[in-house]
Amino acid sequence: MEEKQILCVGLVVLDIINVMDKYPEEDTDSRCLSQRWQRGGNASNSCTVLSLLGAPCAFMGSLAPGHVADFVLDDLRRYSVDLRYMVFQTTGSVPISTVIISEASGSRTILHAYRNLPDVSAKDFEKVELTRFKWIHIEASPALPGRNASEQVKMLQRIEQHNARQPPEGKIQVSVEVEKPREELYQLFGYGDVVFVSKDVAKHFGFRSAEEALRGLYSRVRKGATLVCAWAEEGADALGPDGRLLHSDAFPPPRVVDTLGAGDTFNAAVIFSLSQGKSMQEALRFGCQVAGKKCGLQGFDGIV
Repeated sequence: MEEKQILCVGLVVLDIINVMDKYPEEDTDSRCLSQRWQRGGNASNSCTVLSLLGAPCAFMGSLAPGHVADFVLDDLRRYSVDLRYMVFQTTGSVPISTVIISEASGSRTILHAYRNLPDVSAKDFEKVELTRFKWIHIEASPALPGRNASEQVKMLQRIEQHNARQPPEGKIQVSVEVEKPREELYQLFGYGDVVFVSKDVAKHFGFRSAEEALRGLYSRVRKGATLVCAWAEEGADALGPDGRLLHSDAFPPPRVVDTLGAGDTFNAAVIFSLSQGKSMQEALRFGCQVAGKKCGLQGFDGIV
């Protein structure tokens, strides 16, 4: 029988990446060390990592026809990502992010241009054959406020209704990423077996550490769920229904080269590990290890 897939639902964008020796000063003329096009977007990057780790995976997101879409699709195919649920829109253009990477620090600065591309809707999601999947990950981080949160809730409710009719071994595991500090996204805390909350959201609430954030936000997740928060070089923590705080230290590379997509790498590695039956403690450690390795590389190739 064909192995069930992991589906990631969210954004795909074109990243135009400019590598500089150091971050440029305002109102100066600087020469790039290199420039490249790279497929980006949180859910899209997580598919790349899942594929590299050996998981059969599929991506669902919006594209508008054109040269950028051709580039994105060719790159997804290069990683053997299943594209049957891609949604092609008749209006808007693929979002573009201009990224400045500093070789001196490894930092990444992102300038995002949202170009009126409609998001995947709950109606689009109705076409998804849920029995194909063992895990579905939904990125709740729209480029503009309020763009898609209510539609994503309907998608998550459809998975819940499906799971209610399944025996335990047939249930789909669900994860949600709450990355942007926007009020309308916070309703998504209440869905998912695993909820990833970003450091940005945690700091927006006034929390100064992953542990503080997990204890402060855990009441927002549904009964039985696990809340996960990565905190860059301080590693990552998780809090589950037993109330026990789990922690993994970070695994920094000898030299930080490129942190773009490190969070997406962490999320994908945690999902991969849990989908293989590993414990949350093992998954946290694996997530930090793979994300650390990624920070020592330009792009994602070479993380395994």
